Amino acid sequence: MSTKAAINKEIFAPHDERMLGAVQVKRRTKKKIPFLATGGQGEYLTYICLSVTNKKPSQASVTKVKQFEGSTSFVRRSQWMLEQLRQVNGIDSNRDSPEFDLLFENAFDQWVASTASEKSTFFQILHHTCQRYLTDKKPEFINCQSKIMGGNSILHSAADSVTSAVQKASQALNERGERLGRAEDKTEDMKNSAQQFAETAHKLAMKHKC
Repeated sequence: MSTKAAINKEIFAPHDERMLGAVQVKRRTKKKIPFLATGGQGEYLTYICLSVTNKKPSQASVTKVKQFEGSTSFVRRSQWMLEQLRQVNGIDSNRDSPEFDLLFENAFDQWVASTASEKSTFFQILHHTCQRYLTDKKPEFINCQSKIMGGNSILHSAADSVTSAVQKASQALNERGERLGRAEDKTEDMKNSAQQFAETAHKLAMKHKC
């Protein structure tokens, strides 16, 4: 089982939620956290997760999940409703970069994703989720590459692929219809020619008979 599947099963499924996406991160700026605040468990991995409730009306949220060194289980740390997200900063719109910032109503964190690609995928899912589940107070996406916001995203690419397939199928049907039309025209011409030949032959036969 993948790490993300394990997080979904352990953290979200018991609360009738499903995880839409996650990105493994580290802080760009270290915070001084008291030893007791971590429960004395030492080093840990951090994941920023995006989830939505199965119960309608659906509510989306952003959750910070940790996995402490030497443990196979995950711990839910902080959670914000998606409505509390005010700004998503991609840091650099001109190149692939793993750095990003998230600004909430009551929190601000500076992160570095494990890879620029993982950050990009998470941003695309986050942007799509905001468009789908938030009617107002949508967060501001700044310094983000165009593929995150529009036509080149994985979601739009999938839609484009479907549209392209439909167009190709429609074109094939049209071409087939044209070929059938031409065949019907040729059949009608042959029928008329045969009828004319039969009439001519009949006239010649009657003439010789006389």
